[in-house]
Amino acid sequence: QVQLVESGGGLVQAGGSLRLSCAASGRTFNNYAMGWFRQAPGKEREFVTRITWTGARTYYADSVKGRFTASRDNAKNTVYLQMNSLKPEDTAVYFCAADLGGGSSRASDYDYWGQGTQVTVSS
Repeated sequence: QVQLVESGGGLVQAGGSLRLSCAASGRTFNNYAMGWFRQAPGKEREFVTRITWTGARTYYADSVKGRFTASRDNAKNTVYLQMNSLKPEDTAVYFCAADLGGGSSRASDYDYWGQGTQVTVSS
C-alpha cells in the first residue's frame, strides 16, 4: 500500500503561481512513477503530468506545457508540481497518483491516489 497526501492548493489570481506537494508513505516510493491529474466540476479527470521513478523524464499535457513543472525528491518521498502563469481554466481539484508500472497518461493505469487538493484561479 502507498498513501498519498496532497497539499499546497489554494486561491490565486490569474498569472500567479502555486506549488503542490504530494507526500507518500508506505511501500518504497522510488519504485513508482508518479502522475498529477485534475478534475474540474462536471468534467472528467484529466492528465496533467507524469514523472518517471528516477525523475529523469517528465511528460506534460499540452494545456500546461511550459507553465507547469513536475519534480520529485525520493529522499523525502515527495513529488511536486510547480504551477506558474495560472489561468482560470486551471481551476480544479488536483490529484497525485502512483503507478508501479512505467507511468502513463491514463488514470486507470495508476494504483494509488491521494484525496486531492483544490486549486482555484480567479480572473
